[in-house]
Amino acid sequence: MFEAMKKIPLWVRPFLGLGLVVLGVVLALNSSASIQVFVALTGLGLVTVGVVRIIDAFNPDPDDEYGLQWVTGISGVLLAGTGIAALVWRGATLPMLALSVAILLLLSGATSLVSLFRKGNANRTSSLLGGLAALATGGLVFAWPKLTLWAFGVFFGGWLVFTGLQLVIGFMARGKDHSPTPAKLKMRSFGKIAGSALALVLAVSMVLVTSFIHAGDPKLVPDAFYTPPTDLPAVPGQLLRVGELTEGIPENASAWRFLYTTTNPDGTPAVASGSVVVPENRGETPLPVVSLAHGTKGIIPRCAPSLSPLPYADGPAAALRELVSQGWAGAMTDYVGLGTEGPHPYLVGQAEARNVLDAFRAAQQLEEFTLRNDTLIWGHSQGGHGALWSAAIAKEYAPEIKILGVAALAPATNLVELALGVKDEAAGKVVSSHIAKSWDELFPELNVSSLITPGYAKSVQRIGELCFDGRDALAAVIGSTQLLDAVIPESALNGPLGEELRENSVNENIDYPLFVAQGTADQLVLPGMQRDWVAERCAAGQAMEYREYEGRDHMPLVEDDSPLIPDLVAWANDRLNGKTPVDTCSP
Repeated sequence: MFEAMKKIPLWVRPFLGLGLVVLGVVLALNSSASIQVFVALTGLGLVTVGVVRIIDAFNPDPDDEYGLQWVTGISGVLLAGTGIAALVWRGATLPMLALSVAILLLLSGATSLVSLFRKGNANRTSSLLGGLAALATGGLVFAWPKLTLWAFGVFFGGWLVFTGLQLVIGFMARGKDHSPTPAKLKMRSFGKIAGSALALVLAVSMVLVTSFIHAGDPKLVPDAFYTPPTDLPAVPGQLLRVGELTEGIPENASAWRFLYTTTNPDGTPAVASGSVVVPENRGETPLPVVSLAHGTKGIIPRCAPSLSPLPYADGPAAALRELVSQGWAGAMTDYVGLGTEGPHPYLVGQAEARNVLDAFRAAQQLEEFTLRNDTLIWGHSQGGHGALWSAAIAKEYAPEIKILGVAALAPATNLVELALGVKDEAAGKVVSSHIAKSWDELFPELNVSSLITPGYAKSVQRIGELCFDGRDALAAVIGSTQLLDAVIPESALNGPLGEELRENSVNENIDYPLFVAQGTADQLVLPGMQRDWVAERCAAGQAMEYREYEGRDHMPLVEDDSPLIPDLVAWANDRLNGKTPVDTCSP
């Protein structure tokens, strides 16, 4: 075997190098792809580098900067073994890859730095730079475990490219007799230094970027405004406190945040916060109102939209801006547990609905303007769920409020199907983590923490501590990519948890004009699930206008350039003017 290794021709190295370059580029560009693709690419890369090092151990390069063939051989065996294990031992892949490759990179970096003191090392500069880059890369994987897959995918892909290019350049630097010529030796030396310098710059840059992302957004803390008074009115929808908002509001508008009373689904009193935006030039005439139920922002107090520098950036913000410019007001709840003390009733229909309706009641009590006693209700995603539930309970819970119409944009309608449809997607795992963490507090009898996939508790806790906005959202999604399986196994949905999800799905007809919008490319609220829900409600006698928007994903559906925006504004004005609503359920 040893003799066979010694007879391997030198021209094999550049081909292995080109293979490493291809693997590295594909891996770096697909570091957030499926776990299976990630593992396959990483395993192949490890095996290839391992084979190269084993070959090098038996065919030493006279210009080798290390001069330690036994180290090269051992590291080659370890690399190849790790790669093979990654390919065949799926159950331990993630922790094994993170730990094993980090150790190997740290050892490689340390060996490179030790070689600085070896006599005859003509590549001390590249040894120094390359060693520091390897140490930074390995240290990153250890220091930021929540970003292991993302950071490791990019770094390891870059390392494979760097290693492959070294093999190709090294071969090109040889003459016809396979010995290096002086000119080509200079070229190889320059290539090593340039490559090592680039690797170090990228390593340090990624350490800084990773630290920036992993830290999330600055940790806002709700101020005293969100602490309710000790003596609370027993009536829901009572205004408790008002404060002006000056940042992030639409042009030529004024806005206020407010604290108000509401009720929990069991009838116990609760306090929520919200905000209202009105035109700056509003006159004395009562303003038409759209009540907004916002989408997923998180499940902890600091995620409240009224705390955000952009309080009205949620959902179809462009449609809201247009309506405000036309003389409308917008009233939005933060929901209980966002701003005020939790837990936040994430995707709990009765709770969201009461928060929305009571926010409208409280907004009517502000003295700075006068609102009409009727309202539209709309929401996107979680907010679509809340808007539908608000309309479903309005006649019983708030019979004095006249609902002009309800617009639900990519709404979470069937929670069981939602959980099943996105259980393997990064954003879906964020949603599942929010359900798991908030429902564990809301429904202690379900003992949701015991139902999540073993070993995922810390990740669920971490994701639950992040808001689904800005850098926090990126940190949450990246953290979720390292979870190999669903947060909540499918088997758990067959018991009491599944029943509670069905109970909080939208199963009732709504006696108001209804507009439902769905993007055909939505990867979170799947189009197939929505179509099934629409067909089910139409069959049950529900009238609605259902529209699909071609090629629109979950967030692009409500972006400023979406064709939904003018449709939504026109629909709102049609409801205000009493026009007969469109019913796409009717043949």
